[in-house]
Amino acid sequence: MQRFTKWSRLFIGVTIVTLAGSGLARTRAAEQAPLIPRDVLFGNPDKANVQLSPDGKHLSYIAPVNGVLNVWVRPVDKPDAAKAVTKDTHRGIRNYFWAFTNNHVLYVQDKDGDENWHVYCVDLRDDKITDLTPIPGVQARVEEVSHKIPGEILIGINDRDPKLHDIHRVNLSTAERKLVIENTENFVGYVTDDDFKVRFAVKMTPDGGSEVFQRTDDGKWESYTKVTMEDNMTTNPVGLDKAGDNLYMVDSRGRNTAALTLVNIKSKESKVLAEDPRADVSGTMVHPTEKNVQAVQSNFERVKWQILDKSIEGDIEALRKVADGDFNITSRTLDDSKWIVAYVMDNGPVRYYSYDRKDKKANFLFTNKADLEKAPLSNMRPVTLKSRDGLNLVCYYTLPPWTDSDKDGKPSEALPMVLLVHGGPWARDSWGLNSMHQWLANRGYAVMSVNYRGSTGFGKEFINKSNMEWAGKMHDDLIDAVDWAVKQKIADEKKVGIMGGSYGGYATLVGLTFTPDKFACGVDIVGPSNIITLLNTIPPYWAPMIETFTKRVGDHRTEDGRKLLTERSPLNRVDQIKKPLLIGQGANDPRVKQSESDQIVDAMKKKNIPVTYVLFSDEGHGFARPENRMAFNAVAELFLSKHLGGRSESMSEDVSGSTIAVPTGAEFVPGLPKSIKTGTDKTKEPT
Repeated sequence: MQRFTKWSRLFIGVTIVTLAGSGLARTRAAEQAPLIPRDVLFGNPDKANVQLSPDGKHLSYIAPVNGVLNVWVRPVDKPDAAKAVTKDTHRGIRNYFWAFTNNHVLYVQDKDGDENWHVYCVDLRDDKITDLTPIPGVQARVEEVSHKIPGEILIGINDRDPKLHDIHRVNLSTAERKLVIENTENFVGYVTDDDFKVRFAVKMTPDGGSEVFQRTDDGKWESYTKVTMEDNMTTNPVGLDKAGDNLYMVDSRGRNTAALTLVNIKSKESKVLAEDPRADVSGTMVHPTEKNVQAVQSNFERVKWQILDKSIEGDIEALRKVADGDFNITSRTLDDSKWIVAYVMDNGPVRYYSYDRKDKKANFLFTNKADLEKAPLSNMRPVTLKSRDGLNLVCYYTLPPWTDSDKDGKPSEALPMVLLVHGGPWARDSWGLNSMHQWLANRGYAVMSVNYRGSTGFGKEFINKSNMEWAGKMHDDLIDAVDWAVKQKIADEKKVGIMGGSYGGYATLVGLTFTPDKFACGVDIVGPSNIITLLNTIPPYWAPMIETFTKRVGDHRTEDGRKLLTERSPLNRVDQIKKPLLIGQGANDPRVKQSESDQIVDAMKKKNIPVTYVLFSDEGHGFARPENRMAFNAVAELFLSKHLGGRSESMSEDVSGSTIAVPTGAEFVPGLPKSIKTGTDKTKEPT
């Protein structure tokens, strides 16, 4: 009854905005489709990140405590005995794992988005929580846990030099740490074994490539293999076999897409274990103690598994019959008798199952969000387009369900559309439940995501085609996808907005400055406005990787490089902006500093160009706290409704608990609460 009341209130209490240019039939259909509440789409999950303890006796997951995500643990056979074992009251815990003691849970946490991660340990025997890296202003990285040494952990810490992480061996019970490797060689990554020996390390080279070094028995480093810039993003060591005699690598050398290879360490002979001609190897299943790779994952439009170990063929076949969607084995007991399996759908919540290998039986546990189970969600459709110069662009689009009654992927008439650009740029969009797609489609928009050149997972040639193409051919790919959607009568060419975070925010600014007539509006979230200042303010621990940026984006240290980067920076084309712009920023962002947003807002104000700027004092590179996430999306929803004509719900309830501030431009978004417009909002301060 409570859920029905919540949905009814939202539907009845919201004014439906008729989509510009739409017919009466479609308007009536939209009126029959309830608005999905923003807290259902962007609030905390009920349960997520489900894991088994190594001995299989306990089940754990992340779930809210008073609205803040914490780690919960229960006996595997007693669902009602679950209790929270962490005590976060502000930001929420998103990443955790079990130690092989079965008595300790470890998690990482930063402060308000500064990405100075600390590693914390919870002793389940007495509920004591210990910061294993209690050093202000440093970043810790988990390097290795081992079933052979269950009471300790390898952690990288940059306390000696903020640019470099030294490797320490840390005791879980006492937090005592011992230096293992002092990083004097500018290494950016390591390969370690179950005995906590550091076997290999990787450093970047001046040409934008990398070099893998092997550690000798006397503690020295010898060059083992080199990787050119062209292969560097698709080639790296990933682990050792049980004996430590062979090295697993993801390797694109001599081919386009990255294959999984096995290299004999002594002879350096390499053999291909699995490859996909259309997509890179993107994931592996590794036996918890035998350390052999049992299955390999790749993803072109959808996830594809290749089985290498016949002992799991029956398990994979059984799991394929359990539920629709793409599945992943997310946790395994040390004896490998029990698995946790997550099924990802495009129009429903994640479904978690416990799987017994002996009986080949999967038992349903729960979904990650019960309120999504009956929500009017839409299908996400993959489509591969051709760019103007012949590249395959894997895209995903979503339509409001009432506009596609015959399910053919074509709306009854062209819709306002939001082009949703992923960050990175060395990342990718994938098929599955996407809260942004579902939100925007539910509000009446077609939604399009494009894996533009530079996106990962599609081979090295696709990545290398993006070199020096920020605001160039990378942007052309986005425009080509928009033109396809217009030609297919999916999008109304006069009502296309562009939106994204990080590189997607930069792409938004490029859209409004380089192609000012293409988009009706833009929403930039933590996007850089000046590539030169971006590269001059990277976090110190990114410094060893600077050659990657300069070889692929442009070199801010040379005259020719600065000229290119100046030409490709939206800040220098502010006078071209003629469409409405909304900017969101976290004050503690270590990657794209607040100054990136400040400077374009200031430049626009000096030229009397309207802009709305939303700032959060307790966020970093994106909005982690659900209160802030919902507050920003509420502003964006009102903004898009005004300029694209979709429907919206009131944001009055989405301000509570948020640290939202609108330093400028609140008057350009109708429907903002008066407290935000006047700057008198009394929101909860971070603790």
